[in-house]
This record gives sequence, structure tokens and C-alpha cells, in this order.
Amino acid sequence: MKGQRILVVEDEVKIARFIELELKYEGYIVEQAHDGRTGLEKALDGNYDLILLDVMLPGLNGMEVCRRIRQVSEIPIIMLTAKDETMDIVMGLDTGADDYITKPFAIEELLARIRVTLKRKNSIVKPSKFFSVRGLELDLNKHVVNYNGEEIDLTKTEFDLLKYLMENQNIALTREQILDKVWGFDYMGDTNIVDVYIRYLRTKIDNKYNEKFIYTIRGVGYLLKNE
Repeated sequence: MKGQRILVVEDEVKIARFIELELKYEGYIVEQAHDGRTGLEKALDGNYDLILLDVMLPGLNGMEVCRRIRQVSEIPIIMLTAKDETMDIVMGLDTGADDYITKPFAIEELLARIRVTLKRKNSIVKPSKFFSVRGLELDLNKHVVNYNGEEIDLTKTEFDLLKYLMENQNIALTREQILDKVWGFDYMGDTNIVDVYIRYLRTKIDNKYNEKFIYTIRGVGYLLKNE
């Protein structure tokens, strides 16, 4: 936990300074902001591990700051406020806060909540950016697919379809599931489009390399088999 960066957004300078000193004593790197707009700018521009965010702020209130941060970032946020009414707590959590602590609070409790929140963040398994099935490899970072080192030229839709199949290898996926994930829930066309693009993938991969990856599951849909 040591050396992690925390942004304290608190308009009461003495409280902000007190929190900063305690956090620095624990080994955290701390920055302050004393109004909502400055806090939002710092949160969006800085590389912080956690934000302590007061609710009652000049400029923009903490709820609005939290909402705007959540539009672009999943950085952990702990709300600090003098309000302890249930609706305020619910509103803060619904806006995207990870935790909520009311003033006055014991610094030991705040430190414990910070440790728990950071631990929870670090324990989240990030989605894989690389998939491999019997020589067939898909790299999300580079947006390329290759088989035994030979690059395969796919359209964006073909790439997205293969990605979904590889993410769920050995799982039978319905046409409706594939349609919703690859084309979007608001797609109004025929589900036969899935069959068309499965045929495209088979032509470019299964048939070309004489290796069966994509299986038709009767009455269900399709499955990419890893065995």
C-alpha cells in the first residue's frame, strides 16, 4: 500500500491538512484540492490510486464530481461528509462511490477503509488482453489475429465475433447472445447475420488451415472448442 497516491478533495483546509499529514505518515503520497472543479481537474489529469471526496464543496458538489469521474474512470472513491442521513449515503453510493464515511471520524477508521478499498481494487482480475487456442492467437492491444505466426486479415466485425467466441471458449453461445454482444442490443436485423459471419470466420480460419475451431451446436448456436 505504501507509496500509493491519494487525492484529498476537502474545502476545510485544516481538515485536509490533518488528513494529508496522517496519510503521509502512513507512507502515502498526497495531494489536495479545496473545491469541486479543481478536484475534478486533478482527478481526471492525475494518476491517483484513490480519492477522498468531500460532499459539500464549492464550485461543484462532491456528488457531481463523483458522477463525472465515473463517466471516464473506475478509480476508488471514498466520500467524506458531515451528512449521515441514509438517503445521502445511498445517493453517494449510487453515484459511484466505493465507500462513505461521516464526520467526525476517527483517523484509524479512515485508514482502515482506505486499506480495504485499495486491497479490493488490487484484487480485481483485469480482463485478458490476449487469447490463445491451439495456435490461434488474438491480441486485443495490437488488434491482430494470427495462426501459428501467420497474420489473418479480419474485418472489425469478424474480429469482435472471434474475440467473443475466444473469451467464451468451450461454452455454447446462442445466436441471440452473439448478436447482442457483437452487434448490440439495438440491432434490428435478422439473426441470420450471425450465421453469415460464422461462415466468414470458418472460411478464413477453419477451412484455410484445415483446423476445426468453430462448432455448430444444434438448437443452440456456436462454440469455439479448445481441445
